[in-house]
Amino acid sequence: MRAVIMAGGQGTRLRPLTSDRPKPMIPILNTPCMEHIVRLLKRHGFENILVTLEYMPEAITEYFGDGGEWGVKMKYSVEEEPLGTAGSVKYVEDWLTERFVIVSGDALTDVDLEKAVALHEERGAEVTLVLKEVDEPSEFGIVITDDEGRVTEFLEKPDEDEVFSYTANTGIYVVEPHVLRDIPEGQEYDWSKDHFPKMLEEGRPVYGYVMKGYWEDIGNIEQYIGAQRDALDGKVQGVQPPGEKLQEGVYVGSGTAVGARAVEGPVVLGDNVWAGPGARIGPYSVLGSDVYVGAGASVARATVAGGAQIGEDAELNGALVGSFCRVGDRVRLLEGSALGDGVTVGEGATIASGVSVESGASIEDGAEVTEDVS
Repeated sequence: MRAVIMAGGQGTRLRPLTSDRPKPMIPILNTPCMEHIVRLLKRHGFENILVTLEYMPEAITEYFGDGGEWGVKMKYSVEEEPLGTAGSVKYVEDWLTERFVIVSGDALTDVDLEKAVALHEERGAEVTLVLKEVDEPSEFGIVITDDEGRVTEFLEKPDEDEVFSYTANTGIYVVEPHVLRDIPEGQEYDWSKDHFPKMLEEGRPVYGYVMKGYWEDIGNIEQYIGAQRDALDGKVQGVQPPGEKLQEGVYVGSGTAVGARAVEGPVVLGDNVWAGPGARIGPYSVLGSDVYVGAGASVARATVAGGAQIGEDAELNGALVGSFCRVGDRVRLLEGSALGDGVTVGEGATIASGVSVESGASIEDGAEVTEDVS
């Protein structure tokens, strides 16, 4: 079977993390989210993969190439204009001549695709939706199935007063190729908003497979932080921290010089990370390669991308720091604050909780930043 990875999203709710990279390239444990999906597909026997692209496609094509490094064959389809989730698959219809799966490149999951395909075949479905029980259904499409798993009701992103189910559509589908014949060509068309409701109206066999494993849509910064925390906790099967296991819950890359007493797991450190005397790297932190942490600095529940420098006595508490940022001495980055790539924060400045600073911005010494900086 073949697989389609949907990887065209801009990830506007994840800015500034996505200001300089497409959403599927957001790192989870120092590895692009989409790479975890490629590895998942490989584990379940899907070795021919087509990736649909739109926003910053070269970032993905240059990283993955032909897929050989991961033991798969990858090809790409770049949309000149948005075609929607179904329209983009229709665009590559000639390649999809047999049953295939669709999976998002910007969600973290360990779904058992083989079980989903088995149920699909057993029920004689035209489309099988992979479903997951969630606490907040208003962010997703919600579904009701009968005792046999056949979908009987579907509603995309309901208002609170419209919620009739806590079973969400994950955006992972098993599809028979003839379904694509019914999708209009060359126009924006969506599976959830357009095609699934139409199929239900026509009484066609659409089924749901309720998965038992892990799935998280990485749609905003809060979800991103939660997904990375879950990965650090080992809740996502098949997602293994890179590097050497220094001690329980602590993984380090080559050339990293951080004393064992300076870290408290779970922590992942990339290659060539250096921490000065008295620095502390606390639990649930992920540091990319070539990160420098100054003497006396404290990093906890933070993600720091490659090439960033953290000044002496700085405090990072639940913050996100982009590539090649310069965080000055005694800076405080509070819970949920996020710096894009190449941001400079002057000495003694404070970035308040939930504040975003766009890529390339500079914050003056001693500033108290309480609003987003674009």
